[in-house]
Amino acid sequence: MEDSILTRMGDGERLWLSASDIRKDIAEGTEDAAERGKVPVLTDAEQGRLYDIMAEPARIVSVLPGEEVIVSDDGCSMSFYSGQDGGGVGVPMSRMQAVLTYERACGADSTSIGHSDYSYKPVKPIINFETNDYYNISMTTTAPLFYGAQPNMGLYFQPDGPCPNPSELLPLGEIKAALAAQEKAAGMLRDDLVYVGKRLAAIGCEGLNFDTSGSAGDADFMAALEAVAAIKAAAPGMPILMGASGEFVIGMHGEVAFNEKRLAGMYPHEQVKVVEDAGADIFGLAVGTSTNRTVAWNLARAVTFLKQTTAVADIPVHVNVGMGVCGIPMMEQPPIDSVTRVSKALVQLGKADGL
Repeated sequence: MEDSILTRMGDGERLWLSASDIRKDIAEGTEDAAERGKVPVLTDAEQGRLYDIMAEPARIVSVLPGEEVIVSDDGCSMSFYSGQDGGGVGVPMSRMQAVLTYERACGADSTSIGHSDYSYKPVKPIINFETNDYYNISMTTTAPLFYGAQPNMGLYFQPDGPCPNPSELLPLGEIKAALAAQEKAAGMLRDDLVYVGKRLAAIGCEGLNFDTSGSAGDADFMAALEAVAAIKAAAPGMPILMGASGEFVIGMHGEVAFNEKRLAGMYPHEQVKVVEDAGADIFGLAVGTSTNRTVAWNLARAVTFLKQTTAVADIPVHVNVGMGVCGIPMMEQPPIDSVTRVSKALVQLGKADGL
């Protein structure tokens, strides 16, 4: 086993691979990203450095002192009190206790709270309770406290919401009806995001997180962008982190735009520019992990997309390193060996501003 390297697949399975196989996967991964996003491949030197990170014998790896980056989160404190099916450990704690533990015991750079469903639609009817909780918790914390949730336009479609479901209309050939349903849902989503955002801003919210924007396609992404613009116009001092849901915006509608820029098919280096135009302060890059390819292959793709994004970005880029994103295996509790290698590569090679 002297020439083999212990690594993982995208689903978390551990396996031993030869050095040549690791190098091959890195080359294929960067070529795949470059072809899809029409961006440069990683140089030979960068591919070699990525191989070195993957081949480090230690279980946990890290950057050198002085190379550390800020860590933001999308509800990490929930892991203390949520169930195992949500990546949590089920400790009987309140939200405030969980946030304070995360801040003071774990030394978090920033903290956050959010509705347990982690979508903005169910927040609107209970906004008085959420603003009260946010205010009380913010009075006890020192690190920046974000309020976060997903736009999640899917909740506005039947049977959960009032709008006809495009996934039912499209197979029937009802194209115009499907497009109209998405446009109606996008308008409702935008209005709810703005309503919640303004209410939070009014009680001194230290930061708002639009997590996984575009999960229901380009109309979802458009609604989030429009909401960011409206909230920043009303509360310019409240930072907004807008995170993507994948390496390209899915064209479920195909024709919607923001500032005359068509959103469908945008890759991260294009997404970050419209997020900037909307007025967001941080962009959350996301690249999906393929479960049947290795971490090396997935990570090479993520670094390739990230490198181009940070090169053109005028705002900080915080890379999503959650479950099944940017090279992290698709597991509820991702293994530390993969998490640290992914984090190190994204910072050193992709020049991420944060994670």
